[in-house]
Amino acid sequence: MKKFSIVIAGGGSTYTPEIILMLLDNLDRLPLRSIKLYDNDEERQNHVAKACEILIKEKDPTIQYVATTDPEVAYTDVDFVLAHIRVGKLEMRSLDEKIPLKYGVVGQETCGPGGMAYGLRSIPGVLENIEYMEKYSPNAWMLNYSNPASIVAEACRRFKPNSRVINICDMPIGMEHTIARILGFKNRKEMCIRYYGLNHFGWWTSIKDKDGKEYIQDLIKHQLKYGNCLADDDASNYTDSSWFDTAKKVKDIIAIDPTMCPNSYFQYYLFGDDMVAHTDPNYTRADQVVDTREKRVFGECARIEKVGTAKDTTLQIGIHAEFIVDLATALAFNTHERMLLIVPNNGAISNFEKDAMVEIPCIVGKDGYEPLTVGEIPHFQKGLMEQQVNCEKLVVDAYEQHSYLKMLQALTLNKCVPNANVARKILDDFIEANKAYWPELK
Repeated sequence: MKKFSIVIAGGGSTYTPEIILMLLDNLDRLPLRSIKLYDNDEERQNHVAKACEILIKEKDPTIQYVATTDPEVAYTDVDFVLAHIRVGKLEMRSLDEKIPLKYGVVGQETCGPGGMAYGLRSIPGVLENIEYMEKYSPNAWMLNYSNPASIVAEACRRFKPNSRVINICDMPIGMEHTIARILGFKNRKEMCIRYYGLNHFGWWTSIKDKDGKEYIQDLIKHQLKYGNCLADDDASNYTDSSWFDTAKKVKDIIAIDPTMCPNSYFQYYLFGDDMVAHTDPNYTRADQVVDTREKRVFGECARIEKVGTAKDTTLQIGIHAEFIVDLATALAFNTHERMLLIVPNNGAISNFEKDAMVEIPCIVGKDGYEPLTVGEIPHFQKGLMEQQVNCEKLVVDAYEQHSYLKMLQALTLNKCVPNANVARKILDDFIEANKAYWPELK
């Protein structure tokens, strides 16, 4: 069986070790000859690099390994690029969240105003990595899950339309693990789902088992009572209380339209006042991640490096990694697996703009993906999606044209921002904070 070479772009991420663990746990499905880490921040990458080397050597010493800051070394002779870059790192995410909160607005780092700021930072970094891939390994596939995924996907569609890039997000997969437990399935792969929307902005419309039995009404009934939790006292199944609160909030979201099951991220767009009221403006989600996940992962990697073995490690395979390996395997071995991807609409949603980047089920094989037809969608969902997709297009316009006006329009149109006065104040603060990252807006 052919063996493949992989580079993880954004090698200094706290998610890198669990991706490595998932790759190593699936060598029977996706045999590997080489794993590389690439990051332009050597110091940050060094927090995980040695531990990843030990993980690989203890599992399969025949796999070549390198951690590098040289794009030529990283991208030469690779089959897959797993891209999860974060331009500005968590320090800038913290500002993305805190600046809007000054004005009573939830930041939200993907589809809210924080996501608009993050998107303008992310576009050049993602495009740069695509260019590295095309220069050094033009036949490789990039599996891009860099946030904010919808804005990044729109930039890829517009500036790299012929590139071998597939944009993905693991967030719906995480919810589906819980949905499977709610409905009594052993795992999410026993379910055949129908879903549509934008990234962090979609709805499940059908969940069937292998025999075609429909479960969506069962899920709706449950979520109206418990949200996306198993029960009211389900907190022990979540890594921190904020995720439990998020799952519970689905109860309020679905009550607005109890005909389909919503992504939990709608809490930010439909209940922004609740989110602001329960958020400490001096200690946001970015700060929580630094103090919890980052300390935990970097600390365990340091321990592994010190003792020289990964035996009894507390590092675990995560949902974030599972989806990536499934997608790489589908592309490598033409499995025609059904997967949620972020792709050009091109009529899949018949009453939605063709060039919108939508998140829908696709069949994946060696030549890429084939989107499944969704058909017409209702006015409520269509209206929310049109507002959001045009925010995202305006951000990419702002990047392309170096336009202050386009970025102001993007923020004014955003569901989280109450009016143009507030949008301008947020934008001016964002410009000051992002001087090292954004193009000069005129």
